[in-house]
Amino acid sequence: MIAQKNLPLLSDHREITLSQREEFRENGHLLLRGVLSTEEVASFRPVITDAVRRFNTEKRKLADRDTYGKAFLQIMNLWQGDEAVRQLVLSKRLGQIAADLLGVSNVRIYHDQALFKEPGGGPTPWHQDQYYWPLDTPNTVTMWMPLVDISVEMGMLTFASGSHQHGTVLDQKISDESDLSYKKFIKENQYTITRPAGMRAGDATWHYGNTIHSAPGNDSDKMREIMTIIYMADGARVTEPKHAAQTNDWNTWLMGLPPGRLAASALNPLVL
Repeated sequence: MIAQKNLPLLSDHREITLSQREEFRENGHLLLRGVLSTEEVASFRPVITDAVRRFNTEKRKLADRDTYGKAFLQIMNLWQGDEAVRQLVLSKRLGQIAADLLGVSNVRIYHDQALFKEPGGGPTPWHQDQYYWPLDTPNTVTMWMPLVDISVEMGMLTFASGSHQHGTVLDQKISDESDLSYKKFIKENQYTITRPAGMRAGDATWHYGNTIHSAPGNDSDKMREIMTIIYMADGARVTEPKHAAQTNDWNTWLMGLPPGRLAASALNPLVL
């Protein structure tokens, strides 16, 4: 474990403008530049990459994995096992942005995850995050932040703008099949496909849980290092899991709280 002293507190408030909130609510996603400064990323990147190295359990070669396994190394809830990562995940700056975009006074953590797409890593199929979450509200948002500068060829996050307005549209987990089904849905509804031309380390995209999104493969020779945090509006309640994927999330991230209870387990702390 890397010992990090004097990490940035990230306790300041970054104002979100009315036009940014409107863009987020209309399109279901928003790019914010410079959410972390170059110096702040330089402080947090080593502790995140070290935590990924320590907690990663994927030992198979790329060729031996399924489509989802080829998409990225996925390590979840780093904040539980690393105090330095916890300082980032529970930071007031990021939490306030999430709350402002969702139009609420406070948010809770659903979970975090590092998504490291290896050189030669495959595409991330089209999907909706909210499919996995046994929650009674769509008022959820995921922050997606590169820890290194990334270009489109490294696997840029890609959105079907406005698709969140349909709610959860398919009963399919992320897979080759979901990719085909969502592509058909996107074409039928004539959604505009949007993605940044490039992102600097510390920039961040924010998207609703119901926004349909994907990412191409990593055709570069560099690791695409991404840190994500999923926030839910405070007051969200647990619902009865609808399928096995939600049952897994219910047990893992909500600690099996009874349906109808506030989604406020020990793993879902308030941020503000």
